Amino acid sequence: MIVILEPDLGGQEATVAQVRAVAARYPGVTVRPYEFKGTTHRFAEVHLLGPTAGVPAEAFAQLPGVRQVVRVSAKYRLIGRHGRSAETVGFEHNGVRIDDTAVHVFAGLCAVDTPAHVDAMMAALAREGVVTTRMGAYKPRSSPYDFQGLGKGCLPWVFEAAGRHGIKLIAMEATDAAHLDEIWDALERAGHPTGVMVQIGTRNAQNYELLKQVGRQQEFPVLFKRGMGITLEESLNACEYVASEGNARIVFCLRGVKSHLGEPHRNLVDFAHVPVVRRQTRLPVCIDPSHSVGTGLRAPDGLPDVFHATAQGVVAGASAVLVDFHPHPECALCDGGQALTLDMLGPLLDHVRRVRAAYEGSAAAFGRTPVRAASP
Repeated sequence: MIVILEPDLGGQEATVAQVRAVAARYPGVTVRPYEFKGTTHRFAEVHLLGPTAGVPAEAFAQLPGVRQVVRVSAKYRLIGRHGRSAETVGFEHNGVRIDDTAVHVFAGLCAVDTPAHVDAMMAALAREGVVTTRMGAYKPRSSPYDFQGLGKGCLPWVFEAAGRHGIKLIAMEATDAAHLDEIWDALERAGHPTGVMVQIGTRNAQNYELLKQVGRQQEFPVLFKRGMGITLEESLNACEYVASEGNARIVFCLRGVKSHLGEPHRNLVDFAHVPVVRRQTRLPVCIDPSHSVGTGLRAPDGLPDVFHATAQGVVAGASAVLVDFHPHPECALCDGGQALTLDMLGPLLDHVRRVRAAYEGSAAAFGRTPVRAASP
């Protein structure tokens, strides 16, 4: 059961105390308050855990400052929307606001390889006014003989380049809890020139111990990738592991799912699930067209398949796009075949803006006008 308080409630502590007092009448029921900050409002909830089936909702609904009492059937009680306000809560980190009012493009290297390639990538982003990127330092691979990433050794010069080019937020995968400390230590030594959003890759979507560790830390927000071979419900429940440990600053990323259909694409593109995730949760939704499509091939209209897949997610309301680029894809140590070249960065950003404008027009026709337009 969730007791939802009025937005921006003054005297919130007094209302929470009253909820505690009422909950104390029912044996076995424990109280856990939470607070969320949206773009325009502050939200607070009190979650009642334990045997709540026989607890009357009216006992809490009549309290001053209580807006609504919701009985939760879904297991993901923290990230779930549960009939709440239509506003996606989102979060801000290092000056970058991620919610459903804009689209951020995290264009960058799937796997960091050389300082020159990192510098060229970030310089291209800076020329386009982009402050977000992806940089893979730790790479889980299907084969133990494939390139596993440069690890903590590359972090100092990646962060230094980010600071020099004005990059504010880097999406970076962690495959072990120790990587969180390595990333934080490198940021500390560099003087925090940028911010990091820790990525949970699809192979670790059900690595529950890693999810708990990522949830317990508060330094980094989290980009959670859907598991490639599990149901959406299972992925959302796994994502709840992160939130349940205290870190609710999460972006849910759709990256395609495994199928037995084979080529032409690497995975079955699942971007029709963008509105589903938005409806079932309060999380901003990201799409990863590169790992969904897995190829740099173009359609007869001249647009790469990655562009088309990107449009499918953005026109459905995605808040972020995670896309592979490389200055020289033929030299990339990981997934070079799906990486776009730097000359395609401007056209992709323009493509995203056009599709976002189409989405905003349709949303406005149904009475929902996003606050801001697409961010490069």
